Amino acid sequence: MLLHMFLAACVQITSKGNVAENLAACSRLTSEAAARGARIVVLPENFAFIGIHEDEKLAIAEDVEPTGLHGPIVQACLDMARQAKVWLFAGGMPERTPDPKRVHNTCLVVSPEGDLASKYRKIHLFDVQIPGGAEFQESKSVIPGSEVVVVETPHGRVGVSICYDVRFPELYRELGKRGAQILIVPAAFTMHTGKDHWHALLRARAIENQAYVVAAAQYGRPNDKRVCYGHSLIVDPWGTVVAEAPDREGIVVGEIDLSFEDKVRRELPALRHARL
Repeated sequence: MLLHMFLAACVQITSKGNVAENLAACSRLTSEAAARGARIVVLPENFAFIGIHEDEKLAIAEDVEPTGLHGPIVQACLDMARQAKVWLFAGGMPERTPDPKRVHNTCLVVSPEGDLASKYRKIHLFDVQIPGGAEFQESKSVIPGSEVVVVETPHGRVGVSICYDVRFPELYRELGKRGAQILIVPAAFTMHTGKDHWHALLRARAIENQAYVVAAAQYGRPNDKRVCYGHSLIVDPWGTVVAEAPDREGIVVGEIDLSFEDKVRRELPALRHARL
């Protein structure tokens, strides 16, 4: 039975090079979110590890399979979802591939029973060179995914994306066509791009798809090479920011009201008016 009104939460952290410490922070904040009533919890991209060099993630990459023995990152996510009794969307972690020099950037979807319900592999990779700003070549160490993922939960149908995906509205239109009511955007947006684009992009994705957006972000300086914007957001289908994280580690909790979403879609039926 669909629960029309509930709370969702974003975990905002500053992940660094110590996997165990990062996972402990995620577990603590997920438990805090659950204690405040959250039914869905989103961890940011790179929640388990941010190194100085892109290829450092290869050493901690894990297989992501529904059953069998799990590595420490996957197992920690299964444990924290089960212990907190929440649907956990674990932002983005390095999933091992047949290529020894590249991984997938994978979001894990874990049920409250601690089962791996689904996974999404980041489709759009962050290859940019902005002098004095962001300079990354994600494709050197990451293989792009190709599958659009919508997960059925008791709290609605959830469309999954990661960070740089948010600049590609065609992905979200496809998620909407597949019934997504909530759009998940775990991210590690840079300060340079985030200060100008983060709010605008997330509000646009919410408005044009008439869906809730839950965007958990990295915050602060994980190392000397990188500064993350933070400002984890929950945006409603009208484009209103219903919750925003301050400039520190922690959680932000906001209400998801699918009845309000139905009202927006009924009164302004733009999704049914689409011609292309």
